[in-house]
Amino acid sequence: MTAPRRRRRSPPRPLLLALALALAGCATAPEPGSEQIRADALGTVAIPPNWSARASQAQVDRGWLDAFADPQLTALVHEALARNPDLLIAAARVEQANAQVDIAQAQLRPAIGLIGRGGSKPIADLVPLLSGLMLRLSWEIDLWGRLRYARNAAMAASDAQNADYRYAQQSLAASVARAWFTVTEARLQYDIAGQMAGSGEQLVRLAEQRERVGAGSSNETLAARASAASYLDARQQADLATHSASRALEILLGRYPGATLAAPAAFTALPAEVPAGMPIDVLNRRPDLYAAERRVAAAFDRVGEARAAMLPTLSLSAGYGRLSNAAVRTRDDLEQTTSSVSATGIMPLYTGGALSGQVQLRSAEQKQAVADYARRALLALGEVEDALTAERVLAEREQLLGQVLANNEQVVLQVRDSERIGRADHRAVASQEMQALAARSALLGVRRERLSRRVDLYLALGGDYATAGAAAPGSPPSPSPE
Repeated sequence: MTAPRRRRRSPPRPLLLALALALAGCATAPEPGSEQIRADALGTVAIPPNWSARASQAQVDRGWLDAFADPQLTALVHEALARNPDLLIAAARVEQANAQVDIAQAQLRPAIGLIGRGGSKPIADLVPLLSGLMLRLSWEIDLWGRLRYARNAAMAASDAQNADYRYAQQSLAASVARAWFTVTEARLQYDIAGQMAGSGEQLVRLAEQRERVGAGSSNETLAARASAASYLDARQQADLATHSASRALEILLGRYPGATLAAPAAFTALPAEVPAGMPIDVLNRRPDLYAAERRVAAAFDRVGEARAAMLPTLSLSAGYGRLSNAAVRTRDDLEQTTSSVSATGIMPLYTGGALSGQVQLRSAEQKQAVADYARRALLALGEVEDALTAERVLAEREQLLGQVLANNEQVVLQVRDSERIGRADHRAVASQEMQALAARSALLGVRRERLSRRVDLYLALGGDYATAGAAAPGSPPSPSPE
């Protein structure tokens, strides 16, 4: 009689599934929220309800780029957003962070694989060839939340990287605007330097004529030549500044830096006064501060991951397949199909201090993240205060220098009238014109700085360059929902 076929008994699958779900039910601790992070980082800092500089408390406007009403500047900003290498690097970092979330999420799911083996000859006479296919499943049960903490940390880091990308977009738009204003000023300053150089050459000719007729001296001629040479040098410096400013902007745009960018003939108009809201709003609005918050949360999750790594782990594995060899084909008491279910538990007993050291390392990183948030928050508040103060001071300076220019231009008209009636020669006219040009040059510098500082204020307040809902070119893809 042949022996009855023996069958392996496997544990009830519903029971195993229920056990696995129960073991995986330990919840992770919630991440610290914005208010808690702010309290930990800025607990001793008294944030006032209003800015120390005079400012409107109305809500900060979005779409500051449109406020300048400069179509060419708008086109340059969008070109930079699509082609700037630094922004492309930031976009790639966002994609990397999103991929890290997918990798961490995969650790929570079962791994399924197919094992196959086949051939025509056995390895040795005593080891018959085993061939067939087997489906294998392995799953680490997240008993204490270690894998979920790792996933949460990856998600928080991804959020931070996305916020960094948004801030990089805003910073790039601001950099392009400031560079555009610098290019404009450089061209206008070059024009003024050319006019001053021309006036200096006129004074040299006048001095030489006076020396020939005996009305002047060689000292006067030498002094006029020295002044003319200094004006020519200033024009050369202005020419270099114009090319350098143009190349700097072209690099931001992702173009070849050939200094071929055409500069406008006048500054764009300064937009109306900017509402600044309240100081606490800046901490909630700026993307770079949100990124710092999420890095604190990621550090918190990594501490939880390190602590959970000190506890036991449990892994389940199962397999099912069909195997065959010569022995299987000749014996009826052996099955050609096989299945298995097993569980493996590991309890760390001694690691030489590696696990506790990992907890200390992650705890120190969390303290660093909190301190970094405090540093960034104080810098952000200081940037707004500086920009608001600059708004007031530069407006007053522009008014004063405008009055200086107006007075000099009035004196030029009066000296020209004196020249026409013979009470003054052209030297006095040229000298006064030089003073008027110097006043105009100083006024141009203040106007450029005021425009640049206005952009700084927009950026410091966290106001976006684009209106709500406007998608920026070149934005990285968002992570896929789990």
